[in-house]
Amino acid sequence: MPEIIVYRYGHRPARDKRITTHVALTARAMGANSIIVDTGDSSLEENINTVNRNFGGTFSIKSGVGINQFLNNLDDDDILIHLTMYGKPVNEKIGEIKKAVSHKKRMIIFVGAEKVPGIVYSKSDFNISVTGQPISEVSALAIFLDRFFDGDELNRDMKGRLNITPNERGKTIDYYPDEKDCMDILINRGADGRLIGHSIAVNTVATAISEHIECDKRVVIAGSLLHDVGRTATNGIMHAVESYRICQEEHVSMKICNAVLKHTGAGITVEEAKGLGLPNLDFMPQTIEEKIVACADNLIKGSERIDIMSQIDRYRNKNLDVAAQRIEDLYKFISSEAKFDVNEIKI
Repeated sequence: MPEIIVYRYGHRPARDKRITTHVALTARAMGANSIIVDTGDSSLEENINTVNRNFGGTFSIKSGVGINQFLNNLDDDDILIHLTMYGKPVNEKIGEIKKAVSHKKRMIIFVGAEKVPGIVYSKSDFNISVTGQPISEVSALAIFLDRFFDGDELNRDMKGRLNITPNERGKTIDYYPDEKDCMDILINRGADGRLIGHSIAVNTVATAISEHIECDKRVVIAGSLLHDVGRTATNGIMHAVESYRICQEEHVSMKICNAVLKHTGAGITVEEAKGLGLPNLDFMPQTIEEKIVACADNLIKGSERIDIMSQIDRYRNKNLDVAAQRIEDLYKFISSEAKFDVNEIKI
């Protein structure tokens, strides 16, 4: 699959901000990798980058690349598609376009906001129309990309801070705080330097593990950074419950809340929880994200990396043999899933 770039020509920041924003949003949502805008517009760039942060993906935007610079940068590895009312119908040419780009590095889609210079028509490999009628460039771009991807672009899952669950009525939005959000939560809740250092260290290990295991990295990142936020209220066994409560107050996804709740040791059974005076909750990690966070926490003491066996021995020295064995089993499971010994991770 080639890299897909949309080039926006004729942008006027004072007049066209909204329509060019919609061109960029359509490019992003419908499968393009990036957009280049001819006129410099830092506000437009900021708006699109905010959308990326909130809703995920790796889409990028660059403005201030004039048409001459753009045309001069084209090479033999590029296919240039010009969307124009006067082009050949997309349904007639889409098969030929797919074949043409199959061995190319980039497909660049030229979307004009005003009269396009004649050189664009001559330089384009395909001048394509989606209809012979006047139509918004936003609609034309959406239809072209949908035809190119055969609708598969609608199934992409771009993981960001906000995840929308489709509903027939109303809306459900899950909040996955990113690293900046998590640090803000820690600081606002009164975390000191020691707690923040520990959280960052656990996050470093958890993130390293997550690179080798299929998982939702958003849950791993937030769960590892917020797992001990409850220590701002208590350092006792209830700290995981406090962390869970704080995360709920901050309206973060329940997937993250559960990773925070279940990080102690390698989990606590219902029977053990009763004996410890904990609420009647399930403290045993079940999902892969919950297990990664718990395992990573066992590899850190303070802000230092420790050998997993020292953590296991610490539990055994307290006559907590069952919990120690659970920690060892979790470590072996995560290492098996990651296909390398996670005890070798350096920070």
